[in-house]
Formats: sequence, structure tokens, C-alpha cells
Amino acid sequence: MGGKGVFVHAVLPMAAATFLGVVIGAIGSWSASRKGRRGAPESQRIEEGRLHFIPHRDSPIVKALADAIWWFGPDFSPKPVPRFYDVASICENPAVFREVVNLFEQRYRAMPEHERPTAICGYDARGFILGAPIALALGVKFVLLRKDKKSPGVLVESSAFEKEYKEVHAEQMCLRVGSLAPADRVVLIDDLIATGGTAVAGIELVEAIGAAVVEFAAVTCLPGLGGSQFIHSAHRGRYARVPVYTLVEDEAIGDERCRDPRAWREVGRVVPVAQAERVRVLHGLSER
Repeated sequence: MGGKGVFVHAVLPMAAATFLGVVIGAIGSWSASRKGRRGAPESQRIEEGRLHFIPHRDSPIVKALADAIWWFGPDFSPKPVPRFYDVASICENPAVFREVVNLFEQRYRAMPEHERPTAICGYDARGFILGAPIALALGVKFVLLRKDKKSPGVLVESSAFEKEYKEVHAEQMCLRVGSLAPADRVVLIDDLIATGGTAVAGIELVEAIGAAVVEFAAVTCLPGLGGSQFIHSAHRGRYARVPVYTLVEDEAIGDERCRDPRAWREVGRVVPVAQAERVRVLHGLSER
């Protein structure tokens, strides 16, 4: 997921609107069917010998999410990856966003009281979008995991890590001293897990200050990049017992979910503000 779509079409084709209605309807049906039940949907282990859990693939919520998430190709993404999953496909759709938050809230409320998280840590920056409302729903604190010394105060800094795409410099996560206490039980959350480097940096920080990691959680998983395997093998298996919980595997998100706008290729991915009016008129985008 990850990324910011630069262009938003103001008028959706009728077919797209109909499709969106079906997706929201499916989520609504699932939501109605679970009223009165406590606990997250039944999960299954998806890796032999590893603590990686996901709702059953035929679950209505998994299918609805897979049909709601969109992605962009390299020409319209900030990073050169084949599919750049866009968190905006969740947060710009209130029905989907609410059900994603509800799903995580259910999971953690269903835990015994002595195991429930006392803090949610969100990764810079898309983990902020997901983690904050989950923390509010649970009534626990939300803690920022920032990149490269961006937080004020005294910081604990992780080991350097690399992601599925190369940065100019390897990144590091930081945690402000005092934001977590040794007695805290922490869920770390991001929008996506790919190679697992970012996830491990957060786990390392939380454990370094003496808090306990409940699990690492994400909406989308790219199993082919081995993220959960990396978590469980990192630092000589130090985090082998850290559970990983994800909702949707990328193979369930179809090619038709690509949002690359063909009409924009002649002007490129970024339109200077001085050209915005001309481009809007040229492409027939209606005023809101």
C-alpha cells in the first residue's frame, strides 16, 4: 500500500461507482453479521512453523478489502516498485476505514485483560494513519515511531535497515525516551509488510526499552518478499516468537485495481500549481 496518489478524478465512471457500492455493501453485510459477537474473525496460521496469522481467505472482510485497495505502477509512484499500494484507498473510504479499525479493535479487545496492548506504536508515516484511531478505540496511548531523528527529546535509535526499494541512505527508526514504559504491552502497526526491515527496527526499539511486543500488524502483506520470515530470523532468531497479523495478501488484489491514469502521461506525475487550472480544463475534471 503506501504512497500518495497525486491525481484524484472528480467524476467516477458509472461502472466504478457501482463497483464501489458493491464493495461497501459487502463490508456492511459483514459488519452486520458480526454484531453481538466478541473477538476478531477466526484466524489461521499461514506459514508452517511461524507465527503469521491472517483472517480466512474466504472471509467477506478479506474479499471486500482486496476489492477496495488500489495500487499504482512505477510511473505514478514515489518509489520504483511494481505495485505501490496506496493507503488512501482505505482512509478516503470511510466505510472501509471504519471496518479496518473495527477489525483490529476486535482482535485486541478479545485478548485476556493481562495480555491486551497498553500502547499502539505506528510507523512513520502510514502507520500513523491506522494506529491512531485503533489506539483511540481501545482507549490506550498512541506512540510515534519516527524516521531518522525526527522526534524531539532524547531518542533511542534502531539499527539501520533497508526496504524493498533502495534509499540513498539506510534508514533508522527512533523512539522518544519516556513514550513507552517497561510495563507496556505494545502492538506495532504499519500499512504494509514487505521485506520486514521496518518492522524489525520497531520491534528492536520496543524491546530495547524493556516493553513487551504483543505483535506486529499490517493491512497488506507481500509474502513473496519474506517479511514475516525476516522478523522471525532477525538477530539470530531473537524475535522468533513475535506474532505477525495481516489482513490481505497482495495476490488477492487484482490487476484491475491499478489506478495509473493514462490521460496524464503527457504531463508527468507532478503538475505545478501554475498549470493546475489548464490541466483541469484539458482533462474535463468538474469543479467540486
